[in-house]
Amino acid sequence: MTDTSIGSATPEPSSTAAATDAGPAVDPRRWWALGVIAIAQLMVVLDATVVNIALPSAQRALDISVADRQWIITAYTLAFGGLLLLGGRIADYFGRRRTFLVGLIGFAGASALGGAATNAATLFGARALQGLFGALLAPAALSLITVTFTEAKERARAFGVYGAISGGGAAIGLISGGLLTEYATWRWCLLVNIPVALIAFVAALPLVRESRAEGDTRYDLPGAVLATAGLTALVYGFTKAATDGWGAAVTIAWLVGAGALLVGFVAWEARTSHPLLPLRVVLDRDRGASFLVSVLIGAALLGMFLFMTFYLQQTMGYSALRSGVAYLPFSAGIIVAAGIAAQFLPRVGPRVLMSIGGVLATGGMVWLTRLDLESSYVVDILPSFVAMALGMGLLFVPLSSTSLTGVADHDAGVASAMVNTTQQIGGSLGTALLNTIFTTAAAGYLTDHGAGATQQAEAAIHGYNVAFTASAVLLAVATALVIAFIRGGGTPSTSDDEGVAEDERLVPVPAV
Repeated sequence: MTDTSIGSATPEPSSTAAATDAGPAVDPRRWWALGVIAIAQLMVVLDATVVNIALPSAQRALDISVADRQWIITAYTLAFGGLLLLGGRIADYFGRRRTFLVGLIGFAGASALGGAATNAATLFGARALQGLFGALLAPAALSLITVTFTEAKERARAFGVYGAISGGGAAIGLISGGLLTEYATWRWCLLVNIPVALIAFVAALPLVRESRAEGDTRYDLPGAVLATAGLTALVYGFTKAATDGWGAAVTIAWLVGAGALLVGFVAWEARTSHPLLPLRVVLDRDRGASFLVSVLIGAALLGMFLFMTFYLQQTMGYSALRSGVAYLPFSAGIIVAAGIAAQFLPRVGPRVLMSIGGVLATGGMVWLTRLDLESSYVVDILPSFVAMALGMGLLFVPLSSTSLTGVADHDAGVASAMVNTTQQIGGSLGTALLNTIFTTAAAGYLTDHGAGATQQAEAAIHGYNVAFTASAVLLAVATALVIAFIRGGGTPSTSDDEGVAEDERLVPVPAV
């Protein structure tokens, strides 16, 4: 029987017997531990967007060219997305608590380096280091939730907290970036991570308990190289598509190379005895569909944030702070909906909640396609934000649950890494794809209508609307996948436990 008790000290014989008779021991400090994990996860999620609004200030301060400014964002997503699978396996084998603590300290150090940067190269390097340590921190955090909360209703509530953070973190990052940029300096968009990481580190020492996989814990180094290189090439290829175009030789070369590396990775994982990503993790019906849905949602959501920020600041004339505040209803809506989803998930199962959420999110995105030069925030943007936020909240909680429920304890870290990897790949794909769609649509409008000042403003609006339409299509496809493949009941799949030896299951280990 799988033992998911993760004690930091040797239990008394009576408690051991009780745990054996009644099931896994329950960590009495699990909700405090969840609070610490949530703080750390929020920090990682925020860093994907907190510097977006600060980009112009950082660019001016460090004399970064227009062509190179994208690396403030891309250096983070490349390292994060490319190393997540390896980070998940390190968490499984090295210890999830240990990896979590190392990730916190490393993230704080990288943030300090970026906040003190005096040139572009240092800032880009610091952002890459943040991505590297985030790739350790994020899967460790999610797998700790998975192995700490073993009861269905409690796990649903825990995933509710995680879902609210995952969905609302991007919007909160934009708000925080606006506040820090306007009232302090762009550097605090990075430096603010230091006290947060240190507080989480100190709190985690007594509250978060250690767990790790036992048995076959050999690292799959060829798989790690193939996966990391393939994902990095894929993300970089999407980035080059946004700047050079999809038909450019450099874009095609990177994407073809990425495809070859990822096909090689799958072939290797199918034959090696100790795979980095066991194919059973992704071939489960609910889990595989959830990963695809996560890619599509990440693409649509990050694209929406990108173009809405431009629309708010360049078309409506909002300041950085006001742009951030405009996203408050989005953050609040996700938090409310995530709480509702956590309550109803054990009763109605994931498909009902995710289907409703997908329809709401798609409808909200369609509403944005009506924007013009005279649009009002209250009439034309706020209803869309509310609908999308409620939809995303209903999507994220079941999505996290179906991605991880039933996974073998031996694979908890790598399955958790896949949740984050799909979101990062989706976000990178969405940014590149939608930016290319926007550029093409705007250029076509100018060709047809002339290039005067009014026409340029209208061309931008046309480009935004076409990009929002593409985002709506992505969300509609995600909703269709939910309806077609996600099972309606709440009974977790246990198929992943087949073929995993008893000595490879999660066992308690002493705390560091």
